[in-house]
Amino acid sequence: MNRWSPTEEELHAYVDGRLAQERHEAVRQWLREHPEQEARVGGWKRDAETLRAGWARDLEASVPLALQPHRLRAGVRRQRRARLGMAAGCLLALGVGGMAGWQWRDARLASEQLPMADAVSAYRLFAAAGEGDDADGVAPETMRNWLQAHFGAAGEVPDLRAQGFRLHAGRLLSTPEGAAAMLVYEDADGARIGLYLRPRTPRNVTGERRDGRLLAQYWAEGDTAFALVGPATQLRMREIAPLLRGG
Repeated sequence: MNRWSPTEEELHAYVDGRLAQERHEAVRQWLREHPEQEARVGGWKRDAETLRAGWARDLEASVPLALQPHRLRAGVRRQRRARLGMAAGCLLALGVGGMAGWQWRDARLASEQLPMADAVSAYRLFAAAGEGDDADGVAPETMRNWLQAHFGAAGEVPDLRAQGFRLHAGRLLSTPEGAAAMLVYEDADGARIGLYLRPRTPRNVTGERRDGRLLAQYWAEGDTAFALVGPATQLRMREIAPLLRGG
């Protein structure tokens, strides 16, 4: 008699906490009976938690000191003790004139919506820092099947050997909107670039930006958003990104 086993999609839904309670318990019991799969799913959880933590650090670091949450909270406490109104508190925090409260709100929202901040974080965690060399990396065939299951036709693994890069490693990740992945490519000199895929949101537009020493080029096709991330000095990225976009 064939014994039940969860699908790859159910395993990722388990990691993301998207399963119904009964199904969640069934998958957890199955994992207990299959230690090797439990270790693999545990790696996915660690990846997702690390990515979220790195993303949060990047976002906080990108916010001006006066607007960082702990400083704002401290300012509010001081304002309350001094019986100053919220408008006056915003005025002091931003050093601007009228409508200070709305300006603070706009600045905060802008800092939280840096294009493809999670792609840059994923690159720093799994490519720039030398991650992806360990056993938690995903085999190319597994990555290909998983990408196609979650992203359909958009979930292809590009062959960049003609551009001097070979597929080095892959990571399966998670975002608040759903599954994501980072494909790490490496050239003969050890330079690395990363192709990031995630569900498209209204914030995902076409463009590029510098983040420290990194360059992120990003675009969206259908329901999928992409970003090519690597050192800003890696000039071949500007040739590869148009190829991936199809022109």
